[in-house]
Amino acid sequence: MRFNPEKCRIPDEIGKPFIDPEEIWDFINNTESTPERVREIIRKSLDKNRLTMEETAVLVNTTDPDLIEEIKEGARTLKRNVYGNRIVLFAPLYIGNHCINNCSYCGFRSSNKEQVRATLSDEELVRSVEALEDDGQKRLILVYGEHPKYDANYIAHTVNITYNTKKGNGSIRRVNINAAPLDVEGFKIVKEAGIGTYQIFQETYSPEAYKWYHPANTMKGKYEWRLTAMDRAQQAGIDDNGLGILFGLYDWRFEVLAMIRHTNHLEACFNVGPHTISFPRIKDASGMKIDEKYMVDDDTFEKIIAIFRLAVPYTGMILTAREDPEFRQKAIQYGVSQIDGGTNLQIGDYRYHHEETEKNSDKVEDQNLHREQFKIGDDRTLGEIIDDLLANNYIPSFCTACYRLGRTGEHFMEFSVPGFIKRYCTPNAILTLTEYIVDYATPEVAEKGWKVIENNLENVDDKFRDELLKRIERIKAGERDLYF
Repeated sequence: MRFNPEKCRIPDEIGKPFIDPEEIWDFINNTESTPERVREIIRKSLDKNRLTMEETAVLVNTTDPDLIEEIKEGARTLKRNVYGNRIVLFAPLYIGNHCINNCSYCGFRSSNKEQVRATLSDEELVRSVEALEDDGQKRLILVYGEHPKYDANYIAHTVNITYNTKKGNGSIRRVNINAAPLDVEGFKIVKEAGIGTYQIFQETYSPEAYKWYHPANTMKGKYEWRLTAMDRAQQAGIDDNGLGILFGLYDWRFEVLAMIRHTNHLEACFNVGPHTISFPRIKDASGMKIDEKYMVDDDTFEKIIAIFRLAVPYTGMILTAREDPEFRQKAIQYGVSQIDGGTNLQIGDYRYHHEETEKNSDKVEDQNLHREQFKIGDDRTLGEIIDDLLANNYIPSFCTACYRLGRTGEHFMEFSVPGFIKRYCTPNAILTLTEYIVDYATPEVAEKGWKVIENNLENVDDKFRDELLKRIERIKAGERDLYF
């Protein structure tokens, strides 16, 4: 990681933070969108070039339905060219929901007396991870309420337990975390535990709106401390970072450009932008209180996803189970590269739901908003989501090769920019799908899976194909965790 302090606008006693609302509103209010300019920008993105703030503002300000469809088609094309047709799968695992913040949109907020508070014991964590492994999960994101008890040492402790928990052929190969901002020393501790991505959402980039939702006397009330969390993570050596916006808190146009500004900041300072971008929308939560004027409808949300894909061609994009299955299926085509599957937000319920489903052969329907952060829209099992992806010729992927081979941060960009992401990721996705088919799939899903693998072999680089076929046979014979 190379730090370029001269290029950074980091908050200090006399300077402005790198998010300057006047700058952002100037782009929104003074950037014209014309058909010629929109098409020029789409062509630039299809050449796999990052878009500037001004270019992104042109797309944001586009209102003509035909031009918006061209933006979406550009995003579809770019996604195929960069990512192929694989979709990376993961699961969130909530470790604890104690929280000292009081965000009005969140079920975990401290003033919500209806919320049932819990933290997984070490034994409960092990059993939860085993249940996820029994379903075929390989990638997790551990989620923590923002509370002093969930400090860096505790996070590292739970990450180590997760990596060391193995059942049968099951293992968790990449553990990401979503946790409160830490200082540099804290980030060094969680890095030592071997985390993949450190993810944190600014929620809203508007300093004014941020104050509406986050009381100043709470941990989350410090706007600039949260804004610069990724700077400290990078300084600690964590070069895979995940940014996020919670749409519905403020004007979506401002949020999109602010996210691009944050991306520019990280690239200027550390020579690498975010590894992933998430864009959840506000969903129902226990006792939630929010002004609905900033809510984003489906059509606008599709446009937002397409703009992000064009603006940041090599950044992974995550669409969570907040959205319903129909919308997720539609939105994937515009540039989404990662989704969660088999999602359960209630503390400790993965084990319970897995055991009950095995017993009754029926999915357990039990969303209790007083025991989770928000209402999820896609409560399908992992197997059901994989079945659906296969039916649409997507390759479900649990690949963790880049992370484990050190292809992260700047090194990831070195591989991804020339197109290596497709060259390596397609065969690695096929290998992890092979594992899932052999170890976890029903006969019906297995049949679909083998057909998808056969259909996608022609998309594998010639020099990899023969070796890939050999490795598929090795997995069938009992070997595991093979990757390029």
